[in-house]
Amino acid sequence: TFLSARYRRLVTRRGKRKALVAVARSILVIIWHLLADPTARYHDLGADFHDRRINTTRRTNSLVRQLESLGHTVTLQPAT
Repeated sequence: TFLSARYRRLVTRRGKRKALVAVARSILVIIWHLLADPTARYHDLGADFHDRRINTTRRTNSLVRQLESLGHTVTLQPAT
């Protein structure tokens, strides 16, 4: 689910306790929106939500710059 993916992303950067609190807050925000608007329905965004939102061109350029800053020469070829 989206919340489990959110926990896994946060736990690597913040630690278990802070990630747990952040996910708990996300659940509370979802509940608040559901209670505040009777017509609202919960729709899980999916575990791959953040992966689908990545701008591939920007990500590619960022990775190329990182490799070049480490002293590598980068030549990109499309995968077949």
